[in-house]
Formats: sequence, structure tokens, C-alpha cells
Amino acid sequence: LTFPHPPPITIERTPMTKLRLAIVGAGPAGIYAADILLKAEREFDVSIDLFEQLPAPYGLVRYGVAPDHPRIKGVITALREVLDRGDIRIFGNVNFGTDITLDDLKQHYNAVIFATGAIRDADLDIPGIDAHGSYGAADFVSWFDGHPDVPREWPLEAESVAVIGNGNVALDITRMLAKHADDLLPTEVPDNVYQGLKASPVTDVHVFGRRGPAQVKFTPLELRELGELRDVDMVVYDEDFDYDEASRTAIETNKQVKVIDRVLQQWRTRPGVNNAGGEASRRLHLHFWAKPLEVVTDADGRVAALKYERTKPDAEGGVVGTGEIREVPIQAIYRAVGYFGSPLTDVPFDERHGVIPNHEGQVLASDSNERIPGLYATGWIKRGPVGLIGHTKSDAMETVRHVINDQAEWWRPAHPEEEAIPALLEERGVRWTDLDGWHRLDEHEIALGAPHERARIKVVPRDEMIAISRGE
Repeated sequence: LTFPHPPPITIERTPMTKLRLAIVGAGPAGIYAADILLKAEREFDVSIDLFEQLPAPYGLVRYGVAPDHPRIKGVITALREVLDRGDIRIFGNVNFGTDITLDDLKQHYNAVIFATGAIRDADLDIPGIDAHGSYGAADFVSWFDGHPDVPREWPLEAESVAVIGNGNVALDITRMLAKHADDLLPTEVPDNVYQGLKASPVTDVHVFGRRGPAQVKFTPLELRELGELRDVDMVVYDEDFDYDEASRTAIETNKQVKVIDRVLQQWRTRPGVNNAGGEASRRLHLHFWAKPLEVVTDADGRVAALKYERTKPDAEGGVVGTGEIREVPIQAIYRAVGYFGSPLTDVPFDERHGVIPNHEGQVLASDSNERIPGLYATGWIKRGPVGLIGHTKSDAMETVRHVINDQAEWWRPAHPEEEAIPALLEERGVRWTDLDGWHRLDEHEIALGAPHERARIKVVPRDEMIAISRGE
């Protein structure tokens, strides 16, 4: 992974002896913000506490990246180095809004940065999308990543499945559905997930995108990995590659698009192109220029087919319908059309965009658009679910710059002493976890995987995670 290197933070210095900062969310956005602040402001006595609703840190890097992506999960090494310095406290298994509130934070800190990300699925407003057998990508990702707050079982009963979307999450979903479960064994896939995928009867996975091959949102690496799946035929369709001028220009001028086109063109020469059928036991179909219209259901309200309209370029960067309607039989459908943020208690929220309203990370009131002193945001809850992990670093720098320069507007906490927070959580009966607890859980999971030559075996139940972390 490569990260951008934004220019140094410009700080308007005014006398201040101590900064007590709370950060809600211990994923990359929250950890980067803490690290940047500590490195940028050496003249201050800075004290930072991270609050995380899960018993373990790292957010979507642990619970949003497919288990067969160890290269991307390598970013955990960088995040671990930040936490292991020992100058940031972490309070895991603490829910903002109940275990600790905004009023509590004002009593103990000068400011708070919200870095809670976006973990819900964006809506796909078409008839039948709520049928039995229709799922959101975020829920499925949480399941195969061993998130403690989703059911242990997943209904993998379909032979033919549709995935809606042309981003990296859509390809993660597709790959996990089509990949043979035994090929996941070297990874940290939880045992219940392995067993569920091993029993899956899937034979065909269909991926649908409204635009053409030159307008996809996934990266070349993700696409290549699909073609490397064992015993899976790639099926593409010649009719999708009648490029218009805009597509040809994109291929000629954009290196990433050129690589994607090269991969797809190579697949066109494989057996099975245009659905002729290869020798593999599973097939992965890519349908471009396909706008979902309706999830067709059977008499029992179950997913039976996807009805879609063929589209074409509109010469302005978008697409228009052709009026040609098609239907593909399926028994399950996954929508991977984006993530969406969740509102936080007593914090302004933009329901339309799924973010905390803000100006460069400074939180704004929903009704007046005026700045709210002491409140900040970073990461996806600030800008929406766009960009790769590396973008989170430069995003955090922007927010941190304002945190520092807004000293005159900081809260003046009545109880800034560090020992007040553990005492408060103890009083409320919160079984919080700390950094030492995460190390215990981390070592436990690695030890579980070692006899099987696996990276780790994740502990999934929340109570078990907490008990191990707390040495109970």
C-alpha cells in the first residue's frame, strides 16, 4: 500500500498546556488522526483516548476486508505500530450513546473526533429488493469476516446468485461466493464461515453493472484475482465490448482503465466466453450495461429472477436505457451499491448523504450550518464511503489541523484527569477492553490457527472476545 504525503500542517499557535482528546472509532481513520496529532504537535501535552464499540480495534480492516486479502490487511501492521507506542489509550467494547455520552465527553475532554465510518448498506430502490433471499453486501461481509454482532449462520442455499455493483466490495462478495471454501483455509476465515461456504451449492454468480467495462469502479488487482480462482470459469459477453469514443479515450489515457481492459480482453479468449461453457464446476458472469429494474419473486416471496434493462452511453458520461428488457433466473441477490453512515446520539447527521455535516472536519449544526465547537469528524463518516484506506490519512490531516487551530473554542472539561474515564466505565458496569486485552486476544487467535498452519482463527462471539481480552 502507498499513502499520500500531504504538506505539513500549518498551525496557528496560541498558549495551551494540555489537550485531552477523545476519538470515537478505532479503525484506520481514528488511529491515523491520533497518530498525526501526536506527531504534529510536540509542544503540547497531548492525551488521546480511543473509544471503540467492538472489543478489538482496526474497524473495517478487521471486519470489512475479505479474509483472502492479506496484502490489504497488512495495513494492520502500521496501525499496530501506532497503538503499541503506548501514548494512546484504547477503550474497546464501549458504545457511544449508552456506555458513554456526548455530555460525558464534554466533562472529560477538550474536543472529540468522530471516526465511526460507514457500515450500513446503501439502498437499492427497485421492486422486490426486500424479498427473501435478497441481502446487503455489508451484512454478508460482516458475516464472512466474523463480526461478533451478526448471526453465526448465513443462508447459502442458491445455485445461481446475482451481485449488483461494479466496485471492489462487489468483487469481494463475488469472489467469496464463487471461491471454493478449501482455498480459504490458509487465511483467517472463521470456522463457521468455512463450513457455511463449503456447503454452498452455488454454480453461477452473475455480476451486474449499469455502465460499461471502461467505467467500472474496481481496481485492476481485484479484477485479476477473480480470474485466478480455481475451478471457476470467467464468462464475459462480446456485446459489452462495442466501445464508444469516451470508453476508447478512457482506455488510452488512464493506466488503470487500460489494465482493466487488458484483463477483460484476455478473458474473452478463454473457454466459456459468451456463456458457451467451460469445464469448471462454477461460472462467474460479468454483465455490463445492465440496469436492475426488479427482483422477480415466486409465489412464496422468494427471489426467483433479476429483471434488468440494457443500457448504452449517453455521450455525456452517463447511460440511458435502450428499452431492451432481460431476465436472469437467480435464487439470491446481493446489493453492493455502497456503504452508508449511521447517526450518532446527540450528533448532527445528514440523512441524505449518510455523513456528519461538516466543513473540512469541523462539525456543523444540521439546522443552521454553523460550526459546533469541540466536535470534529474524519474518515467515511466525514466524507462518505469513497476512496481507499490510504486516502484516510490525508483526510485526517485536514481534520487535525482544525482541531489544533480551534484552541480558543475547545471545551473546558470539569474532570480532565485520565483516571476519571476508567472509573466512570467501572461505575456503569462496562466490561471495556484495553490494548493489553487486544494483545491477549490477538495472541489467542494466532495460537488457534497455528496447529492448522493458518494465519489465525478469529474468535467470533463477543462475550468470548471480551473474556479472553480481560483475562477472565
